[in-house]
Amino acid sequence: MTLGRPREFDTEAALTKAMRLFWRKGYEGTSLSDLTDEMNITRPSLYAAFGNKEELFLKVLDRYDRETSSFIQAALDAPSARSVAEGLVFGACAFHSDKHNPAGCLMVHGALVGSDESVAMRKETSLRRGGLKDRITQRLKQAQTEGDLPQSTDPAALAGYLVAVLRGMAVEAASGASPADLKGIATVAMAAWPG
Repeated sequence: MTLGRPREFDTEAALTKAMRLFWRKGYEGTSLSDLTDEMNITRPSLYAAFGNKEELFLKVLDRYDRETSSFIQAALDAPSARSVAEGLVFGACAFHSDKHNPAGCLMVHGALVGSDESVAMRKETSLRRGGLKDRITQRLKQAQTEGDLPQSTDPAALAGYLVAVLRGMAVEAASGASPADLKGIATVAMAAWPG
């Protein structure tokens, strides 16, 4: 049995290039030609290594989740509800201020709008965004059970507030907000924190 020729490119490096391209241009704004040019591979190589454009985008979302989740997980592991919120908003501020990252958030502007052809990818990014809110809600419920948040607080609504701030910061970053602007948003968000 012959195995065929080995790949002549680094699949991890190519996946990173695809992620950054989708991050900059969105799902629908990125063509197969854009991908093959950016990844420096042929279409048959792209299909053999990653599948079609949708399958590649799903792999990109997994990579993005892994690479961007460190500040989120660190925040959720913080000892108090307030430190969870601070970790999220100031973590997002640092993430969006990092000049090595494309502006904004792949999950926010990567697939929010588009034609009927991209409905499945919009649903996927929506599910993933919803998963973050669920994780924050669960952590805030835990804080409430531990007496760290007042019983009158609605953890789901507070999680929704945090997610709205995070998504808003992503949009502002994509629109050219400076690191100081983003820090100001995070500071104001924390000034509104209960207690």
